[in-house]
Amino acid sequence: MTTRPIIIGSERSEVGLPAGMDLLRHGGSALDAVEAALRLCEDNLEDHYVGTGGLPNARGEVELDASVMIGSSRAFGAVGAVRGFPHPISIARAVFERLPQHCLLVGSGAELFAEEQGFERAELLTDEAKRLFRESLAPSDESVEGEKTVAARGDDRYRVTAIELVKRFRPHDGPWGTINVIALDESGEMVVGVSTSGYPWKYPGRVGDSALPGTGIYCDLRYGGAACTGRGEMSMRVTGARMVVDALARGEAPSQACRLMLAEAATLPDAYAAELRTLCLTPVGQHGGAAGQRGSTYNVMTTASTVPEVFPRTPL
Repeated sequence: MTTRPIIIGSERSEVGLPAGMDLLRHGGSALDAVEAALRLCEDNLEDHYVGTGGLPNARGEVELDASVMIGSSRAFGAVGAVRGFPHPISIARAVFERLPQHCLLVGSGAELFAEEQGFERAELLTDEAKRLFRESLAPSDESVEGEKTVAARGDDRYRVTAIELVKRFRPHDGPWGTINVIALDESGEMVVGVSTSGYPWKYPGRVGDSALPGTGIYCDLRYGGAACTGRGEMSMRVTGARMVVDALARGEAPSQACRLMLAEAATLPDAYAAELRTLCLTPVGQHGGAAGQRGSTYNVMTTASTVPEVFPRTPL
């Protein structure tokens, strides 16, 4: 049976979706389309939340997470806290294709694997990302009596203040978050992929929901695929993406399936609670999204599209 190809993505995926749809339009696989779309997003130097130019952790190092999941087999590959490689989505794909005894590699092990597979190294911390990082280290106008929460020179003092800095840093102005892409090809296969540099100024080694199946990403061809962006720790605690797909399995409409997950996450006690967003796609091409604030959107392309079409997410 032939299906009508479709590809959807979160905010800022418009950089890569046309390339993914071009592959689908010419009979390409959903896996190739997702990888091609996310690689272009990872190369977008204006985006500071994915790939090259991503904002660094609290130690000033860019660490990347990515994963990919296949709907028909639920095969999964992921990498976390990868440094020095600009295309983590491709390394994640290589994990499940070339290292099928494993699903997830992190840190130095993921970097060793990438090197063995011939992936190119690159400097990920751009001048612009470095500037944003340094500005965030500037003394705050706010003071807390009896506490020194501002980073100062010297490695020892920096280590002491790192945790407090992580608590105080906020994302820079403008769109931010993990990029999600979900594709359905003409053969009926569905693939979900996510890529991110994670929460800015995160504690070194932090891995979010983007590298974990069932939390930031899930795909089951019987019911659909889903992915999340935003406060990954909240998604991990409710197994967000799997919860969306489970709602699709119960017959919920895509937008409602997404909203129900966000409503559950919103019940969690969390001193660092921040917005969580999600989107999903069904095996027949229905799609939807939800967000914690009004005005949030996601992008869609079909074979008839010339440019990505923007759809509103259902507000929580």
